[in-house]
Amino acid sequence: MDRQIPWSHPVSDEVRKRILNELASIEQAHDVRVLFACESGSRGWGFASPDSDYDVRFIYVHRPEWYLRIEPQRDVIEKPISDELDVGGWELRKALQLMRRSNPTLFEWLDSPVIYRENDSVTQRMRALAPPFFSDVKGRWHYLSMANKTWRTHFTADTVKLKKYLYVLRPLLAARWIDAGKGMPPMRFARLAEALVQDPNVRDEINALLRLKMSSVEHRHASRFARIDAYIEAELVAMETQPDYKKPSGDERMLDRLFRDVVMG
Repeated sequence: MDRQIPWSHPVSDEVRKRILNELASIEQAHDVRVLFACESGSRGWGFASPDSDYDVRFIYVHRPEWYLRIEPQRDVIEKPISDELDVGGWELRKALQLMRRSNPTLFEWLDSPVIYRENDSVTQRMRALAPPFFSDVKGRWHYLSMANKTWRTHFTADTVKLKKYLYVLRPLLAARWIDAGKGMPPMRFARLAEALVQDPNVRDEINALLRLKMSSVEHRHASRFARIDAYIEAELVAMETQPDYKKPSGDERMLDRLFRDVVMG
């Protein structure tokens, strides 16, 4: 059996056009510039079902005068989920504040394999600034907590939603990636699994799980996978101890400079 971990993130030309039109509509309605837009969620991770939503996430900036106010303004734009489109974004200052706090979600956006819009000069600078602000401690805690919570909450019966397996495996492998000293975990599940899952029998079961998930409806239940269960349980026990990690060493002045250049540019 082929033990390479499959992955996919198909976005049709028709859907991509709808997303670009939605982003243009947001720019006009809110008088903003969209600097970056990507696919998050299962399509970005590489294991979407045929009926999975399109989780579009973006970073935007206002005109300079918007920032010259006494009271803080709303710094997110969220659209109601409509016709499989889930669209939401963060204002640039908020995004850079979250980078300073080592927010794993922002780092994942910047590593998404599916990009809808991109201001190259801005995103290149953000990607270059990300590694110094990435905190091993915060990243590991984020991912390991996510894996533990999903495992305890959703794996109590003989059947389980297929996607819940991946909502345990992906953060678990991301935490293991950090433990291995590799820095920021990649967004693609396939890259994590290929680098870290060494047991061929577990890889075979992950392959079977992925193929079933990627060919089924989003909320399909299935019987438990014994080898994957044993792998998850062993990994969660082994990773309970918190190693002593380095703290982020990023220079906040670099974030301030990027923010000023984009707003005033």
